Amino acid sequence: MSDAAQPTAAEVRAAAEAVKTALDRHLAAVEGRSGEDDPAVYEAFNQLAAAAEVYDELLYDRYDEVTPFEIPGTDDSLPPYTGPEEPNAVSVLIRRDYAVAEPQRLLAQAQRVEAAVGDGTGTEASGTIHGALGILFDEFEADEIASRPKEFGLEEGDSTLWVTASDEAAEPGAWLEAPFEGVDPQRVVCRFDVSAVFDDEIDDDLDDLDEVDEPGAEIEDGIEDELDPDLDADLDEDEDLEALEADR
Repeated sequence: MSDAAQPTAAEVRAAAEAVKTALDRHLAAVEGRSGEDDPAVYEAFNQLAAAAEVYDELLYDRYDEVTPFEIPGTDDSLPPYTGPEEPNAVSVLIRRDYAVAEPQRLLAQAQRVEAAVGDGTGTEASGTIHGALGILFDEFEADEIASRPKEFGLEEGDSTLWVTASDEAAEPGAWLEAPFEGVDPQRVVCRFDVSAVFDDEIDDDLDDLDEVDEPGAEIEDGIEDELDPDLDADLDEDEDLEALEADR
């Protein structure tokens, strides 16, 4: 940025004062909140985020410095919400991806279930991967499989959960033929994503911190040295018990 376009020192200080004012307003809103979803807190949060973002930009443009806090941004993958202010119904859409990491474990688990609840037809659906998946997801809740996928020979991939709002609940059977079609992105109230991409970003941030402050490694080593060896033994014993219970 050229010198002519740079903000003045007074503008940067004014932006800093705006952050302080917004911070006080946010704290006051939180202290006087009327409920979990108090709109005053939400508004104060947005005002604080906007003020901090302006200050961050001016500080960088004027002094080539940055702030130590992350400015929250909007989710560019979703358009602004235009659904009902007071929805009478909600839909929860979930997608979870898995890799079949251990096919033999998957087949073995399905065979155990099939042996326990055999229908007497002599048909062994557990002999194929797709048949085993059908048995396991029929026998176990999807959330249970998500909580311990390795026991079923699966490896977690990306997942997402969308909550959408509607004026009225759908009629029984109305969307069963195409349950995931016709979702209006502008009626998505919120979404929650899980991805290894986010873990990689965190790891990169930690690597950057390690490069800046190497003595932190000494603290970590000191903590490990202070750990009680008996505690490690107890943890190993717990893992062995969990493995035995899974084999049952």
